[in-house]
Amino acid sequence: MESAVSAYLGAAISIGLAALGTGLGIGMLASKAMEGMARQPEASVNIRMSMIIAIAFVEAIALYALVVSLILATK
Repeated sequence: MESAVSAYLGAAISIGLAALGTGLGIGMLASKAMEGMARQPEASVNIRMSMIIAIAFVEAIALYALVVSLILATK
């Protein structure tokens, strides 16, 4: 019983920290992208495309954490 509780606790902590980190990362990334687009409006297409690609990479970290937490929860 004790090992199941620790597995669930580990799963909850892992997905919680990953969600917190990805949320902060995407927030900072979007903030800097908006700042860059405000400074150079002519480069907004390139900045937006780079931002979307970077957000996809950051979201992949959250998906990996979800997989790890599901593995921890099912053990």
